[in-house]
Amino acid sequence: QVTAKTAFLFILPQYNVSVPTADGELVQYHYGLKDLVTILFYIFIAIILHAVVQEYALDKINRRLHLSKVKHSKFNESGQLVAFHLTSVIWCLYVVVTEGYISNPRSLWENYPHVYLPFQVKFFYLCQLAYWLHALPELYFQKVRKEEIPRQLRCIALYLVHIAGAYLLNLTRLGLILLLLQYLAEFFFHMARLVYFTDENNEKLFNVWAVVFVVTRLFTLTLYILVIGFGLPRVENQALDPERGNLFSFLFNNILFRMSVLLLVCLFQASVMWRFIHFQLRRWREYWNEQSSRKRAAAGAKQQAKPLKRDSGYHENGVVKAENGTSPRTKKLKSP
Repeated sequence: QVTAKTAFLFILPQYNVSVPTADGELVQYHYGLKDLVTILFYIFIAIILHAVVQEYALDKINRRLHLSKVKHSKFNESGQLVAFHLTSVIWCLYVVVTEGYISNPRSLWENYPHVYLPFQVKFFYLCQLAYWLHALPELYFQKVRKEEIPRQLRCIALYLVHIAGAYLLNLTRLGLILLLLQYLAEFFFHMARLVYFTDENNEKLFNVWAVVFVVTRLFTLTLYILVIGFGLPRVENQALDPERGNLFSFLFNNILFRMSVLLLVCLFQASVMWRFIHFQLRRWREYWNEQSSRKRAAAGAKQQAKPLKRDSGYHENGVVKAENGTSPRTKKLKSP
């Protein structure tokens, strides 16, 4: 029994509470320090799954494609993220549908703070934190190039800040919808990169990703403004209550804090859109430069293929004569 209790501490979410409902009692969960132990266990699980995907899927494909060292690293990165984002999108979509967050958008801010979470919501957040924390040692295991490490560290840090912030600030419902939108756009991007590495002339999925990216950014910004700007100010129960587990939700009762959060969100989304526009402009510029170079090469090939006219004189009785009437052929001198 002692080992079983210790094993449950690593495997299952902790801090379960029986909440009375109209139909009886419902077991829900809140967060605490013991969550770190559970996250640590699932970090090791994520490392094992990462190695399985690399060994049995990505390495076999790489042997067939014969990619360069740079493309090999990017292919492995996108392959791992495609598997993760596809799994997360399906899982997150199942959670938000079964919990009724999509059918009832008002539930994103009603009865806030959402201190008590269903099992599947808490387990999803713990697994998400474990995955992005496992990405730190994977930078060493995958022997990522030094120039790529800062970019990947920024990406990991942003995901950890957003997921942990939604978890600790009791914005888990809003966080689920935002993660669903973000992972959907990221899935199409990394899928487009995989297709591009196999066939460099195939860039159709990048166009699909561009449309999905813009739509998800608009939905993301709208949800932030709707929930934080209009929904949360109408909620009355925002007092500090450590016994109930409500430690940070009172911050949203402060209009200055809410406006600061919205300002940071808008600035971040604007920077993301600027990088996206810059990427698209560079991509279109490279495309048109490539098309113009191909047209110039084709025009040059046509000019070389045309027969050149010799301007050496005129013809008379089948013999080419020079302009002065003499034959252009050099006369042989008779030897004396």
